[in-house]
Amino acid sequence: MRITTAHLYKINLPLQTPFITSFGQMITKDFTLLVLNDEDGYSGYGECSAFSFPFYTEEFRDSAYLLLKNTLIPMILNQELTSPAELKDLFTSIRRNNMAKAAIDTAMWDLYAKRNHQSLAKSIGGNKKEILAGISIGIQPSPELLVTKVRQAVKAGYQRVKVKIKPGADYQYLKSVRNEFPHLMLMADANSAYRLRDIDRLKRLDELNLLMIEQPLEADDLLHHAQLQQQLATPLCLDESINSLADAQAMEQLGSGRIINIKISKVGGLTIAKKIQSFAQAHQIACWCGGMLGSGVARAVDIAAATLPGYTLPNDISASQRYFAHDIINPEIKLNDGKINVPTIPGIGYELNWSTIHRYSIEETSFGSTILSTDRFNISALFV
Repeated sequence: MRITTAHLYKINLPLQTPFITSFGQMITKDFTLLVLNDEDGYSGYGECSAFSFPFYTEEFRDSAYLLLKNTLIPMILNQELTSPAELKDLFTSIRRNNMAKAAIDTAMWDLYAKRNHQSLAKSIGGNKKEILAGISIGIQPSPELLVTKVRQAVKAGYQRVKVKIKPGADYQYLKSVRNEFPHLMLMADANSAYRLRDIDRLKRLDELNLLMIEQPLEADDLLHHAQLQQQLATPLCLDESINSLADAQAMEQLGSGRIINIKISKVGGLTIAKKIQSFAQAHQIACWCGGMLGSGVARAVDIAAATLPGYTLPNDISASQRYFAHDIINPEIKLNDGKINVPTIPGIGYELNWSTIHRYSIEETSFGSTILSTDRFNISALFV
């Protein structure tokens, strides 16, 4: 494969409703779309899911965009590559910045699959025709409103419901849901909102028969997660703490949790995600694929990843209409009885919706063999 041209699009895609976590509220999903074109006319699509502000990881969209534009994309233009796995060595001089790297990795995997006339799922070794879908519900103003949201999700067919929590919006909220849905696969996601001193508050959640508690403590605190897990019956799931294979290995050795939420973008793409999944499977650690409020491109990659045999729990992969009135792909991703069908056509299985992309793009950069051009769009178009 030889990349001859590339295009970056900085996009602010409106959410159907505000999404609230312990970090704050989002009304748009701000991300970067990458299109890579090779010498034979194939195109690969990737997404950089970094948020506008570095509350989730140290990366944020503008920094990732600049790294892609000024460094990473120029490094791959006109390079002969036989496999996306070669990118890891090519980018070895660039520390972390996993989400920027993931945009290129996933676009290259899409391109690789299309060149081999295979679906992305088949190209990476997936073996499922459909994947189980879960849903993530942001923090609600009251337990009653949360129950209403969960009721709607269950009616829509979602088989697992994740509820965002924080101190003061945890036990009573979850208990209200559990009272109405005694057999629902229910889990809580804290996004690092707690400290070890909150152990009594977290131990109280044991009585609710939760599937897991996701990332209760700080991202870099594997030691305290291990101490917490020893005192909880409920399995801990690590998300923000797992950014590499080494992180997964440290988690297993310390006993910091029993489940891993693998986020393709956060770990640097499919190449690293596959290694984490393989390690987890070998050590009896359950896995599932988490999302980043991604557009259809990111979700399509997540669908392919979730077909790998080590993914054993319902995933944070929902229908396009769950978050967006207009997604950037055709056709949009749909839910079918709590499941999502895995595309069988080459690549990610979806085409780009260019009208939506151009409507919500605020900046574009194009690359050729020797030419780079940048256009800025009128941000007022976001409010039309």
